[in-house]
Amino acid sequence: MPETLLSYQCPVVAEWVDFNGHLRDAYYMVLFSHGVDGLMDQIGLDAAGRQATGHSLFTLEAHINFLHEVKLGAQAQVYCQLLAHDAKRMHLGLGLYLQGDDRLMAYSEQMLLNVDMAGPRACAFAPTVMAKVQMLATAHRSLARPQYVGRVIALPPAKTP
Repeated sequence: MPETLLSYQCPVVAEWVDFNGHLRDAYYMVLFSHGVDGLMDQIGLDAAGRQATGHSLFTLEAHINFLHEVKLGAQAQVYCQLLAHDAKRMHLGLGLYLQGDDRLMAYSEQMLLNVDMAGPRACAFAPTVMAKVQMLATAHRSLARPQYVGRVIALPPAKTP
């Protein structure tokens, strides 16, 4: 499995499976969203951390690459890689894998913003959270840049006869 941070895992349940017999596209995002929640727990923005700081994370942008079908009953695992950060944002890569399978099933690239919920307004991470973000950045610094980062959606230019 990846050297990144395991941030969420759960089985794929029947309500998430479509008429083609695989995970509905919306539920890939549900899994990635729970993966972000797991990351929040690990950097000090769990329920107690949100209460203490008044901060939370908002998703500014998200992209998903659907790579392989995920079937009913599979044990889904979301791994998180911190690609970059600044005082108030995190650029993440989230990989969806199945337990016991090294194939990347889907990949989500996301930009998250730290928000003071009293505003709500963007603000710098609390010092305790920033310390954990920086530790994660150090741990992930030597990891390869995933191939699905920075992609755009486009058709190739039409060929002229």
